[in-house]
Amino acid sequence: MVITTTTQPARRSLTLLRSSIAAQTLAIFYQATTAGLLLSTSYGETLHSVGARVMYGASMVYLLAAVLAWRPGGGPARPILYATGFLVLASVQVVLGVTHHPALHVPLGVLMFGLSLLDLGRSLTGGTRGAR
Repeated sequence: MVITTTTQPARRSLTLLRSSIAAQTLAIFYQATTAGLLLSTSYGETLHSVGARVMYGASMVYLLAAVLAWRPGGGPARPILYATGFLVLASVQVVLGVTHHPALHVPLGVLMFGLSLLDLGRSLTGGTRGAR
């Protein structure tokens, strides 16, 4: 039987990582709801635009949290790869939205939400403690 102890900073960085993934997932879900409002109300565009900035910021915070969980926290480096992927997808999503390409923007948003949910589930079930 192997007993592992988790230090307080490592626990804090893991909590920050999980919280940032949850915030990103909620921001993407908010975008899906405001996309519907975009089509049916006059204020939908404003809400969706603000949500895009929040979602992009949440992706940046996720990347920062992944780096902090890895280096000072002693966690695995794999979440950095996931967070970098989300930031790239968020960048593409913003460009597609600004240039009005809904045929690509909407499916990419659905994909991002699904991937973010999977990542959140992985982090909550202990998948962030994987191999380095």
